[in-house]
Amino acid sequence: MGETKKIRTACRSCHGGCGVIAHVKDGKVIKVEGDPDSPLSYGTLCAKCLAITQLAYHPDRILHPMKKGAKGWERITWDEALDTVAGKFNEVIEEYGAESIVVGQGTGRDYESHLYRFANLLGTPNVLTAGHMCYVSRVGATLITCGNLPVSDWNGGPKCIVMWACNPQWTNPDEHKGVDFWKAYKNGSKLIVIDPRKGFLANKADLWLQLRPGTDAALAMGFLNVIIEEDLYDKEFVDQYINGWDPFVERVREYPLDRVEEITWVKQDLIRKAARMYATTKPACINWGVPTEQTLNCTDCTRILTGLMAATGNLDVPGGNAFFVPPPVRTVSHFCRHKDLPKEQWKKRLGGDQYKLASRVAMITPKVAWEAILTGKPYPLKAGLLCGSNPVSTRANAREAYEALKKIEFLAVIDFFLTPTAELADIFLPAGTWLEQNHMADNWKRHGYVIARQKAVEIGECWQDHKIFQELGKRMGQDGWWDTVEDALDYLLEPTGLTWEDFKEKGYLKGDQVYYKYKEKGFSTPTGKVELYSTVLEKWGHDPLPKYTEIPESPVSRPDLLEDYPYILNAGLRTPTFFHSANRQIPWLREIRPDPIVEIHPETAKKHGIEEGDWVYIASPRGRAKERAKLNDGIDPQVIVAEHGWWFPEIKDPGHGWDISNINLLTDNSHEFMDPVMGATNLRVLLCNISPCEDE
Repeated sequence: MGETKKIRTACRSCHGGCGVIAHVKDGKVIKVEGDPDSPLSYGTLCAKCLAITQLAYHPDRILHPMKKGAKGWERITWDEALDTVAGKFNEVIEEYGAESIVVGQGTGRDYESHLYRFANLLGTPNVLTAGHMCYVSRVGATLITCGNLPVSDWNGGPKCIVMWACNPQWTNPDEHKGVDFWKAYKNGSKLIVIDPRKGFLANKADLWLQLRPGTDAALAMGFLNVIIEEDLYDKEFVDQYINGWDPFVERVREYPLDRVEEITWVKQDLIRKAARMYATTKPACINWGVPTEQTLNCTDCTRILTGLMAATGNLDVPGGNAFFVPPPVRTVSHFCRHKDLPKEQWKKRLGGDQYKLASRVAMITPKVAWEAILTGKPYPLKAGLLCGSNPVSTRANAREAYEALKKIEFLAVIDFFLTPTAELADIFLPAGTWLEQNHMADNWKRHGYVIARQKAVEIGECWQDHKIFQELGKRMGQDGWWDTVEDALDYLLEPTGLTWEDFKEKGYLKGDQVYYKYKEKGFSTPTGKVELYSTVLEKWGHDPLPKYTEIPESPVSRPDLLEDYPYILNAGLRTPTFFHSANRQIPWLREIRPDPIVEIHPETAKKHGIEEGDWVYIASPRGRAKERAKLNDGIDPQVIVAEHGWWFPEIKDPGHGWDISNINLLTDNSHEFMDPVMGATNLRVLLCNISPCEDE
């Protein structure tokens, strides 16, 4: 038996970044443990990371390229796989133009740099990501408001934390991990939790605001109303660094607390207490989650929350919401080389004229892709390449996504397993897990770090995503690729004076943080100020002031539906075991969460004859899904809370049960449901009904 080696690396089982020590024996990873020297995770790991060996060595994992033939899937070589994809893409380019190819990704897992470079060199403006409703939408809205993404400065000593629609200990969201938040909280910070559902953090909070799902923007306006009315804002900052304060104040006055209470269901006195606590307990930070982005209020809600930070003087200060300085590496935005996409191609971006903010951050919303495939308008999408993405399970209006991907003439998928989406492909390209790659991780995040992710093993014929894009690009004759992945890493690190070999020994780099940067440089906006009155949106013909817009399908906007669909569905309940649609085949994780869960208030369950553990149908005007009931008196009786991302790998037919418990059979991706400038899809709020599954 060989000696056990310990290799320092970094996890990527979610958005990644946690430090890991991989134990390798005889060419196989036998276990992983937390790296106590990690500046982000301090030796802690979640269940998803601890189960990585069960993913990497899973018997159903695909370890070689495959193509779909008359008799189903068959094994092929990498040469045949790359030649097939390159050949089909070249045919499409010659006949229809590069814009008729869509390149797509799932949630950020550090391959964005290579994916975007490949798409840009290919000549397609149509890059489909989760970012239109998750994180990049937040980045886009803050770019036009204050020039950068404000991130909670947990280590700066916040005295008050507003945890807005986020559960960092379960989801380890973008930027810092839940452990940093917990340290700040344990150091005595006051905690305000804003969540329709009473969970662990709400039980710990000084104040819990149980709002109606989807009304976050109105609640934030209520905060601002109190802060302005009681002169709790930072007058010096407002006078010097905010553009459009007076018209913004007039807009805020349209949201008196009695109106905000009616919209949000949160009592006026509680809103007032929370606003006062946030405004007077300095420094204070707001940590927001994706529920604030997954409605048509996406951009406006982000802008209002940024206004809260700015008005109270908590922007770019220690312990507030800071603009972290990255180390001097070439970041994803540089590596993407957007200049490689010709201007005439940029103008062809699907939905580009309608969803201008999405176009500004170089992405399209899924709806316009499905329409182009199904209708051929404004031009047809004929081929696609999806990396680490399972839109059949994770995108709104799952049936439309399924029909579009089933119809597209040619589809290649990069993944670990044959997911419901991968089963629709013509070519499958096997990706390496994070145990099988060298990369400068986290160079797309805005927390001020980059992390060395070292390859621990090679498994089968799998390639890391970066190599797949690089080799496919070369096969298509694209200039600008390096000989090896490590050569590309040397290029990224070049401004630091380090090579990849140097960097992986160091483990990480941290930028030299400076606060109050606006005092010397202003803000990176057209006016040099925080634009609560947005000159960019005004130029685009949109309301330059943020507001709350009622969700198109709610008890307020659609009372006509309440007889048949009396409940608000809050979809997207997070768990500590799964990352969106991933990990359903991992034994340890599935043991923790064997079935999809829908949470129902006990009074509501009793009304329908539903008991704990019963299988329940959840139905909307668009479809129904089946999940197992969990009774929870920490939600409003009018609210139903359901998990997303469910499919069943153990069902061996090609669909893997994608249409059994998929909550996105219920969601709507109509344009009127979407954010008007970002194209964010409404995933969180719609009307539904519930009933027992009589056949179970």
